[in-house]
Amino acid sequence: MSNKLWAGRFSKQLDNTVNDFNSSIRFDCRMYKQDITASIAHADMLGKCGIISADDSEKIKAGLKTILTDIESGKLDIDFSAEDIHTFVEAELTERIGDAGKKLHTARSRNDQVAVDFKLTLRDEAENIYTLLTELINVICDNAEKYADTVMPGYTHLQRAQPITFGHALMTYAMMLLRDMSRLDDWKKRMNVSPLGSGALAGTTHPIDREMTAKALGFSDYTRNSLDGVSDRDYAIELASVLSLIMMHLSRFSEEIILYCSWEFKFIELDDAYATGSSMMPQKKNPDITELVRGKTGRVYGDLTTLLTMMKGLPLAYNKDMQEDKEAAFDALDTVKMCLEVFTPMLRTMTVNAANMRNAAAKGFINATDCADYLVKKGMPFRTAYKLTGELVFHCIENGKALEELTLEQFRSFSELFDDGIYTAIDLDECAKKRISQGGTAPDSVREQIEWTRNQIK
Repeated sequence: MSNKLWAGRFSKQLDNTVNDFNSSIRFDCRMYKQDITASIAHADMLGKCGIISADDSEKIKAGLKTILTDIESGKLDIDFSAEDIHTFVEAELTERIGDAGKKLHTARSRNDQVAVDFKLTLRDEAENIYTLLTELINVICDNAEKYADTVMPGYTHLQRAQPITFGHALMTYAMMLLRDMSRLDDWKKRMNVSPLGSGALAGTTHPIDREMTAKALGFSDYTRNSLDGVSDRDYAIELASVLSLIMMHLSRFSEEIILYCSWEFKFIELDDAYATGSSMMPQKKNPDITELVRGKTGRVYGDLTTLLTMMKGLPLAYNKDMQEDKEAAFDALDTVKMCLEVFTPMLRTMTVNAANMRNAAAKGFINATDCADYLVKKGMPFRTAYKLTGELVFHCIENGKALEELTLEQFRSFSELFDDGIYTAIDLDECAKKRISQGGTAPDSVREQIEWTRNQIK
């Protein structure tokens, strides 16, 4: 005889190939703890509402707790021939406590059971991501503090543009990741409502207390429409969207690290424990971690696309298509978690070549804007100062010189407004220090950003 929960309607065993195709236990088994936790809350509510006897309620809760203990200790192996984790737990419970176990599913469908388990699991996993983001931001702040005065070229169009500090560049990514943490906060507010009690789609005839189970499971409320309660997967899609943004930010960071590790830049070097070599070229030291992070970003984007596509044409309420939600969501979570776990120590242990950054900043006329600003402060209109500075740069290129290598006489041949102060104005360290506007690259501004960021993640 079939052990399927729905076997009563059918006269034949499910074809083995169909059974394998239909089964979800190979990936939903990771929800065993959440399934048991939600079932304990449900059984407690059933007993307190008088829907089942208090004695049966206690037997069910005790049985479920022993199953959880046995799974976590390794005493009980999950049976992967079961249809899903929910079927496995209920069958194991009934085997242990008898007919009382068959009462657990009173006033509950697998539809609302799956939905509540999935929400609990995503909530737990998102907390792990939140913690990992906090750790990474702390490492970024530590490095930014260390290199708040380290001058380097800032880029637009990957062309040297203006002098900045490496600390300022690092804090850019702290700001991106802070927004990701904020998105996780917002996501939790919207998703943290319990679907348990929605039944298959229309609720139940039993006098259940949904507020009781919602509170027991740490939800702020319960879903106000039973159809929506079981058919909603917005929370999985929104989480995958947040995870995609996290990966985008890690990918951008990775791209810069890859560039900065190259001999063409040589701004940083990764620790040997976080780099790999070549099977043929003995001189190679490859930033494979960052390349993999960059590559895995597309994988998480794919998970988001899977979820969006899965849901786009579904009628109400539950459809089997929705079983595809877990693999995509879990893959996105696992990928982001893996990337963060390796990215943070890689960043913590990297070596910064401040001298190379400084030498690169000395080339490319990245102090040209400061030269123009100097003339503006002397009374020249900005557009005039801009054009004149462009002529100075052209003159330097033709003569193989940097702006700071010109004599005062050469400066004055372009404008009588130049005096000895021009050399201070275009000094690279001064150029960085003078950018004192809030959020700017001045070392003091960078330290303010660090302090503000640390306060945010507290």
